[in-house]
Amino acid sequence: MPPQLSVVVHGPNTQGRLTALLGSLGAAPAPGIEVIVAAVGDWARETAREHAPGAVLLPLPDGTRDAAARAAGAARASGRWLHFVHAKDGLPAGAPALLAARAAELPDTVDVLLFDHVRTTWQTSGAPSYDGRLLARAGRAETALDDLPALLRLTPVLGNRLIRAEHWRAHADALGTDDEAYAAHTALLTAARIACFNHPGFEHRELRPESVAPRTLEDHLAVLDRYETLLEETRTRTAPHAVLYHLMVRDSLRTFVRAGMPERDARAFFHRASEAARRWRPEGLRHPAGPEGLRRTLLEEDAYARYRALQNANHARRAARAALRTGRRQLRTRTRAVQYRRALARPVDPALAVFSAYWNRGVACNPAAIAAKLAELAPQVHPVWVVAADRVGLLPPGTDHVVPGSRRYWEVLGRAKFLVNNVNFADAVVKRPDAVHVQTHHGTPLKRMGLDQMRYPAAAKGLDFAALLARVDKWDYSVSANSHTTRMWERAYPARYVPLDHGYPRNDVYYTATAADIAAIRARLGIAPSRRALLYAPTHRDYEAGWTPRLDLATLAGRLGEDTVLLVRAHYFHAGTSTALTGLRRAGRVLDVSAYEPVEELCLAADALITDYSSIMFDYANLDRPIVIHADDWETYVATRGVYFDLLAEAPGPVARTQGELTDLLTSDAWRDDGAAKARSVFRRRFCEYDDGRAAERVVRRVFLGEPEEALPPILPVDERTPAPTPQEATAS
Repeated sequence: MPPQLSVVVHGPNTQGRLTALLGSLGAAPAPGIEVIVAAVGDWARETAREHAPGAVLLPLPDGTRDAAARAAGAARASGRWLHFVHAKDGLPAGAPALLAARAAELPDTVDVLLFDHVRTTWQTSGAPSYDGRLLARAGRAETALDDLPALLRLTPVLGNRLIRAEHWRAHADALGTDDEAYAAHTALLTAARIACFNHPGFEHRELRPESVAPRTLEDHLAVLDRYETLLEETRTRTAPHAVLYHLMVRDSLRTFVRAGMPERDARAFFHRASEAARRWRPEGLRHPAGPEGLRRTLLEEDAYARYRALQNANHARRAARAALRTGRRQLRTRTRAVQYRRALARPVDPALAVFSAYWNRGVACNPAAIAAKLAELAPQVHPVWVVAADRVGLLPPGTDHVVPGSRRYWEVLGRAKFLVNNVNFADAVVKRPDAVHVQTHHGTPLKRMGLDQMRYPAAAKGLDFAALLARVDKWDYSVSANSHTTRMWERAYPARYVPLDHGYPRNDVYYTATAADIAAIRARLGIAPSRRALLYAPTHRDYEAGWTPRLDLATLAGRLGEDTVLLVRAHYFHAGTSTALTGLRRAGRVLDVSAYEPVEELCLAADALITDYSSIMFDYANLDRPIVIHADDWETYVATRGVYFDLLAEAPGPVARTQGELTDLLTSDAWRDDGAAKARSVFRRRFCEYDDGRAAERVVRRVFLGEPEEALPPILPVDERTPAPTPQEATAS
């Protein structure tokens, strides 16, 4: 049976990036996916031979252009869909399997599948794209481009779209160009139907400009030629034509202002762009008001000198504004304060709830589980999430949200009846007497927290304990997973809140997930049913300025054998590691899942957990699966951070003090023998005390619906609970 997806990697091994790309492709091989490497030059050919032995290798001579490399790969591909990925770019973990699954749902009437991507530069890694909002609005419905021409505004690269192989071959002449942006636009313009997938499936790597050849006037003029060609091709298609015209004018002005061309070249480019703007202006088009409209008018009039004068005047104004910036910030602060006070003076809205998690990172953890159950039990309460501006693009479609500091942010915070967070809201947030603040927390404390950190300088560095207590005083409820946590919170955060001994809502999934859910998660991660998956999730050390790897992963994976997959939840696991580790990633024996969300899915996929002092052990214990502790620096950790109990004496399973001991445990039955099971049973009884799969329901009924404690669903004893199936049970079913 032919594969669903052909991933065509093409181009030279630019700056050595091909190694990481091939490693990510080989790390999680999935059925129905083939990899073809159209390797340009000797370095790319040798890299592909070493790091992609399972791929189809097409060696191409040095200097082969991108279009020829793509064409060679497409000619060899046998998949229903084609994904072109340049050797300098990357793929997020599990992306090919997700894209193949989405593509499998589509009929042959769909020619292009668009999806989101992340952006990586020489300074940043994995930043959200600017395309998420547009893809979210497009949804999953199939559409014609003329009905949603805004799709032309998506980043014009081939990496963020799958193209049906038959469509590619039918339009090979038009798509076979070195101008990737032209090919990306043309793929859409020639498509009968288009589908969207609001999920990152591609990593677009932008090279540092100083590391590549500078762009010439001819390069800039070629972009204008591209747009004029596209505009000629869409002359009779009103909506796409209008979008392409706006893109051409926008890019022309940006190039003129930002490219840093010599004066002679800048004048020539401006004149050429002016001609194109006049020639292709749609009939009846009105320029926007304000400075943008003025800039477009000056471009059309070829008013180069006036445009330069406008630029100089703008520069002078910006210099003047810089001198006033501090005062204006203060004025804005006062204005927002007035708006917030007005919101606080209005009646509280009993049908409004504000949620936040992990310092406004998005929909996650206990707040997310509560919000989901709230939608089921109390749909009359409207949730609004507080989300940082750079995380908005990652939100689930349709999530109502506010950005911190915005006008609506203060409006909803001022009027909401319910405020739910797993950390704390900003210090400026006022506690209204008729509002309800719910602190859900995000873990069970082994390490010292709150006021208990005062004796530990490494942990207390930068903490304002008076401000912390002021935030704690706003809590009405504090959610807890066990009586140990309840007691420690009362000690670390002394205030008059009411403990909710209901369990952690995020842990409900460990009792509600089905065998099909677990099989699907493992499939997304590329874990074969026959393989043992070990989740390695170490914690942060306050005494370290950076991250120090605690394990030699290459050696450990080598000792564990080919049937074991290491899921590594850490931040040091980068592409530049050793060749041995790269080979293990390629073979799917080590998977970097540091950015994978939610973490609960990783726990469900894992046969066992390896950790040190991370609170993930308390959550994972709900599954009643083996836990192994690697405590190589226990004494240092205790001295610098402080702990609430002796983990080595009360561990949830066997303890290793060295990598050698850890390897011995995992290569024998000690990690899952009777002794390990007994230790885990004691640990579960103590720390999974209230987690039984109905924690979110109890919180919603108690807080949002006002039901008394005695009316809530009773907590099921540990011995009477049935955790989610193990991966083996999921496979058997």
